[in-house]
Amino acid sequence: MLTPRTNLTRRIVAAVDASPSRIPVLVGGCGSGRTMLLQQLRDRLGRTSAQFIDVERTATTPERFLRAIAATSPFPVSDAAPAGARDAFDATLAFFARARSSAGEPATFLLDEFLELRTFESFPGLRQVLHEFVDSLVTSGNRFVLTSRYVARTLRLLRDASSRFEVIHVPELTAEDVLDILGAAHVPDAPEAEFAARTVHALADGRPAYVHALTEALIAMREHSAGDPISALAGLLAPGGSVAKQCAFCYELRLHRARGYGALKAILEILADEENLTLTEISQRLQRTPGSTKDYLSWLEDVDLVQSRQKRYSFTDPLLRVWVRLHCHAQAPTEDDLAREVHRYALPRLPRQTAAQPLPAEPALALAAAGGAADEDRKEWGIIEID
Repeated sequence: MLTPRTNLTRRIVAAVDASPSRIPVLVGGCGSGRTMLLQQLRDRLGRTSAQFIDVERTATTPERFLRAIAATSPFPVSDAAPAGARDAFDATLAFFARARSSAGEPATFLLDEFLELRTFESFPGLRQVLHEFVDSLVTSGNRFVLTSRYVARTLRLLRDASSRFEVIHVPELTAEDVLDILGAAHVPDAPEAEFAARTVHALADGRPAYVHALTEALIAMREHSAGDPISALAGLLAPGGSVAKQCAFCYELRLHRARGYGALKAILEILADEENLTLTEISQRLQRTPGSTKDYLSWLEDVDLVQSRQKRYSFTDPLLRVWVRLHCHAQAPTEDDLAREVHRYALPRLPRQTAAQPLPAEPALALAAAGGAADEDRKEWGIIEID
């Protein structure tokens, strides 16, 4: 999303150019850079040879979806759009299968958030839309690249699909990537730049959207005065901050794609207070039966909001947990709330410092003021493993 992911791009291009071509399926969470990778791929292949389709924004009715594709397609569309949901969806599959470039070459379709085609399942005769779509791509001579933010659902859909599909997990950014993003121009001192990059990488959990927000905030702070990543993160998680908005979007979007909206929110609040709980512990706090709680947890896993390790549950995105702790209350968080929760999150993640790399003065004072609470948080967080 933010830096040229050369190896990943080469892998995608190699899959598309193979004979017969494979179908890369990029999966990753909110802000992982899937859309940016597709757009870069379209520019690399050429806009007359590849069509980018935002399925999430255009999957309304099958008829309108077909018209939206035809209106922006670089490939000739000769047939008129048929009436009726079933016929329109069949025509869409036929277009994907038979379209050719003006030079007669196979067409390449880049479908962002392809699982949103399930929107059509509410129309008569379209109960197996996704399976029909997957089966039709396998028999097509054209080329396809798909993306989805829903990892669990994608893996389940493609579990028994053709070997033409190649699932690719979009990798997190490395500390070296973050260093490139920060740039020597913004942090001229090499040791300081490396430490800042490792700090940003740790606080952002390597997630591109969070890395981008943190680096932009740091650069803006350094233009006016000295800034540090912890202060930047606190500002970004405040009401109206870009990370707070990103977390709110991801939180609501995934919950609305799942079942049991209210109960799922309650479980997320329980795990925000304490992670690595068992099914029994969660059901007791929720005051529901273990059977119903197990269903709720499976629905949260289905949209990748929680993960289970050794039968203990935790947030998939650690910063989303911080957001829930801050914002899922009757009133907006205060500055003290922000400072407490950000430091609680940051303390166990900060890279080791050397004598030449002290913490900036303000965070150091704030950390010292945290006192016993900071020590308690270190102990609590020390047993948690985060991907």
